[in-house]
Amino acid sequence: MENESIIKVTGLSKRYRIGLKEELHDSLASSITSFLKSPFKSFKNLRRLANTSDESEDVFYALKDINFEVKKGEVLGIVGMNGAGKSTLLKVLSRITEPTFGEIEIKGRVASLLEVGTGFHPDLTGRENIFLNGTLLGMSKKEIISKMEEIIEFSGVRKFIDTPVKRYSSGMRVRLAFSVAAHLDPEILIIDEVLAVGDYEFQNKCMGKMQDAASNGKTVLFVSHNLAAVKQLCTRAILLKNGEKIAEGSVDDIIDKYKSVNKLGIETVGKKIFSPSDDVDFELLELGLYNSEGKNSYNFEYIEEIKIEVIFKILKSKPNYYIYLSVVDQSESTIFVTSDEDLIDGYLCGTLKPSNHKYNLWIPSKILKPGRYAITINCCNMFYPNVKQYPSVIHFEIIDSKTSRGIKSLYRPDQIVAPEIKWEFQGK
Repeated sequence: MENESIIKVTGLSKRYRIGLKEELHDSLASSITSFLKSPFKSFKNLRRLANTSDESEDVFYALKDINFEVKKGEVLGIVGMNGAGKSTLLKVLSRITEPTFGEIEIKGRVASLLEVGTGFHPDLTGRENIFLNGTLLGMSKKEIISKMEEIIEFSGVRKFIDTPVKRYSSGMRVRLAFSVAAHLDPEILIIDEVLAVGDYEFQNKCMGKMQDAASNGKTVLFVSHNLAAVKQLCTRAILLKNGEKIAEGSVDDIIDKYKSVNKLGIETVGKKIFSPSDDVDFELLELGLYNSEGKNSYNFEYIEEIKIEVIFKILKSKPNYYIYLSVVDQSESTIFVTSDEDLIDGYLCGTLKPSNHKYNLWIPSKILKPGRYAITINCCNMFYPNVKQYPSVIHFEIIDSKTSRGIKSLYRPDQIVAPEIKWEFQGK
């Protein structure tokens, strides 16, 4: 049945009791006294552990009264800040941990990609670890053998498949582990942040594998901080905060809600001043956004260009240093990237003398469609990329109150930018 509920969660709660405070002793006499009193203290601690009152300071709810259903063939995204309860929810659904209260109904075989690489033995070869890891994930020996070549091909480590895993790089281990887990054949696939691992090419392969599973009628639960991946993969989403479900609906609505709840949308001032760092070569001091009137702002019209001021300090000149800046949208998709290699004179920041310096750059008008954006800055070394990263350090918003483009519905949800393209009519 197409509309059949394959997962049903009712009143789900997971409660933990925060560990009891350990008493430290600063003298032998104090330690002996504590030892003699220990039976009484142990009895007292057991009484505290038996206390089921939610009012107790020791009680912590990782999940509280969660309710939702997932239909067969649906791809459900689960979003929220760190500590919201996303991973706990998936572990409960995967039967890794038991719920404190509530009911879970699951129909079908479940495969969980929660901690990729769990069960790999460093002294075994990649091929041997495929058998080991596949068995731990519930695959039969016959199933593993039939999919061995496909797993090896997908992982991209064929050249080293008979080499002990302890000689693999961390990226190679992750690729092989994901490849094993991705070739299970379950009715329900539970995924937690696995698309955040590996290089760009492999992440695309992983995304393609998940899309194939979804298009083949598999039910998928997907947790990720990569909102672009959630938007691309999922058909519906729920938002968690402090262990509670606070919203459920379309992916676009939930992403907007997530941004507003966590105040990731707009800064109150279009300027960011950075604290001193321990870097001995380079420091970012200040980042500011300015409108067409030269005023500091976080709110810009579609028809005006945005001036960006980057103030930084060179502590030790190194010719291989450079700065690059990227603009990302609400889904964390990169709109464009620019670097100081675009300077007219071609000088990188590393060639500058030790002192404070400033770069000015401009985002052209009529490029970014109305919406919310963020700026990430990286100070890099040509030989060691991403030496220092400042992710989403400042946010801004593009609005359109001075043109008629909005009336023409030109700002479609599926478009990334909104350039003004010149058309010319040439009649006969």
